[in-house]
Amino acid sequence: MRIKIINPNTTQSMTAKIGASARAAAGAGTEILAVSPAMGPVSIESHYDEALAVPGLLQEIARGEREGVDGYVIACFGDPGLKAARELARGPVVGIAEAAMHLASMVGSRFSVVTTLERTVGQAWHLAEAYGMARFCAKVRACELPVLELEQPGSAARERIVAECRRALEQDGSDVIVLGCAGMADLCDAISETLGVPVVDGVAAATRLVESLVALGLKTSKRGELAQPLAKPMLGLLTGFSLEALQLQ
Repeated sequence: MRIKIINPNTTQSMTAKIGASARAAAGAGTEILAVSPAMGPVSIESHYDEALAVPGLLQEIARGEREGVDGYVIACFGDPGLKAARELARGPVVGIAEAAMHLASMVGSRFSVVTTLERTVGQAWHLAEAYGMARFCAKVRACELPVLELEQPGSAARERIVAECRRALEQDGSDVIVLGCAGMADLCDAISETLGVPVVDGVAAATRLVESLVALGLKTSKRGELAQPLAKPMLGLLTGFSLEALQLQ
């Protein structure tokens, strides 16, 4: 089984960390391909960043289809381009926010999401509502921590995240923590051990869900909304994104 983990930003150190988390979670015999697009923002911290990350993400999905990849993980907590990716892919595509929230709802009564910047809190709530998870989500909390600070040696990022997770448990009435950024993937076990509660990393959760879907023979439905997009010309900077150019026709 081959699963492609796509970090939609272009910071390679974060992609390496995400790949390590996915490989640690994957079962024996699963090959993990961790990649970043060739174009896009170095971090995703706004709707604008997210929109500009999607073309590069879709190029990686198309490349995976040509290479016979079995399934995909979108490793950004905004789950950017998730439905568009499902239109292109034959196999399952799972977003890390989607996976983390669903698994958190199965191991506790309420969860808190601990994310990076305050400006991303609304997007996390939007996803909780879209996924039917709002009734399980006690609160979305931000550490006011730029994503790339997670990549800086000697940063106080870990301490700030642990402190916010502790406040979530004390103040929100939650009994599970969801880490709201793929760049936090390597902190999951340590935070869980420190706080004594389940802590869900979406990268590991999504990797295992994709494995399960592939093992069950469940592919993305091509009837209705998630059918392959209609073939049509693309102009200007998007010339290379027609189905013909992506070799998906």
